Amino acid sequence: MLLFRYTLATFVLLAGFTTPGADFALATFKVDATPPVGSPLCIGTRKPVVDVTDPLSARGIVLVPADQLPIVLCAVDWVGIANSGNTVWREALAKAANTTADRVAVHALHQHDAPYCGFSIEEILTPFGLNGKASDPSFAHTVIKRAADAVSLAAANPVTVTHMGVGEAVVEHIASNRRILGADRKVAKVRYTATRNPELQAAPVGTIDPFLKTVTFWASETPLAVLTYYATHPQSHYGQGHVTADFVGMARTAREEALHGVPHIHFNGAGGNLGAGKWNDGSPENRPRLAARLADGMERAWNGASKKPVAELTLDWAVEKVILPIREDVDDDIVATTLANTEEKETFRVRMAREIAFRERMRAESPIIISRLRLGDVQLLHLPGELFVEYQIAAQDMASDDFVCLAAYGDYGTGYIGTAVAYGEGGYETKMYTSRTAPEVEEVLMDTLKKLVE
Repeated sequence: MLLFRYTLATFVLLAGFTTPGADFALATFKVDATPPVGSPLCIGTRKPVVDVTDPLSARGIVLVPADQLPIVLCAVDWVGIANSGNTVWREALAKAANTTADRVAVHALHQHDAPYCGFSIEEILTPFGLNGKASDPSFAHTVIKRAADAVSLAAANPVTVTHMGVGEAVVEHIASNRRILGADRKVAKVRYTATRNPELQAAPVGTIDPFLKTVTFWASETPLAVLTYYATHPQSHYGQGHVTADFVGMARTAREEALHGVPHIHFNGAGGNLGAGKWNDGSPENRPRLAARLADGMERAWNGASKKPVAELTLDWAVEKVILPIREDVDDDIVATTLANTEEKETFRVRMAREIAFRERMRAESPIIISRLRLGDVQLLHLPGELFVEYQIAAQDMASDDFVCLAAYGDYGTGYIGTAVAYGEGGYETKMYTSRTAPEVEEVLMDTLKKLVE
């Protein structure tokens, strides 16, 4: 599959195009993305909005190269943005920035006291009277327009970037692996994000990526924006209708205040099988503790960052369009019958609509966009779903001489994406109706990562 490039001068598709000696400008944007009272949260699996603990946002950067179309990176404080929802977001921001939709990456942070966006699922639910149970499309369209207007304004007023910085720091006592294996190498227990079981809390941390990574953009000595990346489920206590950006939002706000308003855009890494359960029992007082640990990691990564002139870098944007394998153990007739069965729980019927939307999309060969921004030896990867951390670690190993950051929770249509071996281990994350991809997904994604990062 070709890696597509676009030049601003000709709008012609080229293969293998790069910008030697990066020359680009940057602008930031931020809009409110807080749902109104009564809106569904977490795909309708939790209480709807009762009140707002702290507001949600959609925020990001518009990067404007001198000789290419603009690039937009956006992070949204929602639980997920799936299928046509992700497409509509990217198309709206692309139009606002005068670029193409595959030069836009939109990611959710996956807080659970937050809304969901999936327009195709709402279309499937409507004939059964279940529209509005998973999401609020009218509210979603309002936020998309709000974000597009902000992108349009930002793209018209970029600031020339002179330097870029990178840093990293180990974060302790947040991420732990959720999947606890027994002696038979099968999942014996799942250590969810809020865990009160002393035995599960005592279990080893397991496989994680302990590093928080930061990428900063500067105009001489003035910081313009900070991008941060860390892999974990980002919730502490949740599910009672109190909207919040949770501890990742608190940490982000703390760092913005410490740096006198420098915009921070945080991306959730491949944290599908990670959570804070080893150190979090769900008590409200744990949220500020987790936030303080994450903010400390952000500060240390900032303080230890190295800077270099962007004139020494090359800029390259690459895209792979993939069709992911769907599960063979899902029966289409059973899914359709369950959706239509009024005696089933509404939340389970909504889950069936999510199955249908993704399966129909893959069969129609409507691809998922995976992209990579390279700036010198820095690579920013944008991947779909609740990705297992092993993909993030693999990407870093593939380009071990580079500074590789990965944002997951892009197109959320997939649900969880495990490794091939994980599907045989069992457990919540890879079971039917939770992960919509087959074990062969590992081969597809690993091949894609190799094309992009190597």
